[in-house]
Amino acid sequence: MELDSEIVYLLLGSNLGDRNTLINDALGGIERYIGPISQKSSIYETAAWGNEDQPVFLNIAVAVKTMLSPLEVLEKALEIEAELGRVRLQKWGSRLIDIDVIFYGDRIVDMGEKLQIPHPQMQHRKFVLEPLAEIAPKYIHPVLKLSVSEILERLSDNLSVSKI
Repeated sequence: MELDSEIVYLLLGSNLGDRNTLINDALGGIERYIGPISQKSSIYETAAWGNEDQPVFLNIAVAVKTMLSPLEVLEKALEIEAELGRVRLQKWGSRLIDIDVIFYGDRIVDMGEKLQIPHPQMQHRKFVLEPLAEIAPKYIHPVLKLSVSEILERLSDNLSVSKI
């Protein structure tokens, strides 16, 4: 009997240190601990969101085929962040690496502050939607019932997001 896998969409970001190396190292960790990457967006340079007085970010969205549960995906993402030196000091602060779970199949998960899927703020953030729309434009948000492209078209976030 073959176990079912799910597609999980992750967003990676870095605005400290050697951002490209950190993103690449995180991608390697995702492949090792979460599952094979089936799609990868371009890398985007994005203005900081929430706390704008910090260096610009590099962001990338990936689709990963996983056998892990949503909570296990989060735990592995946090382990990868820690391996790469991430220390959580300030909400929306600068960081070496950040790995956010955006979607997990069509599941809706609400574990309060610990884990919410779909990511509760993704529909307000251009730095999430631009790379995600590149790899999953027709993916339907399980709560909003809109495609990623439709959410992006309606977005009012005007922070700078550019493909590099």
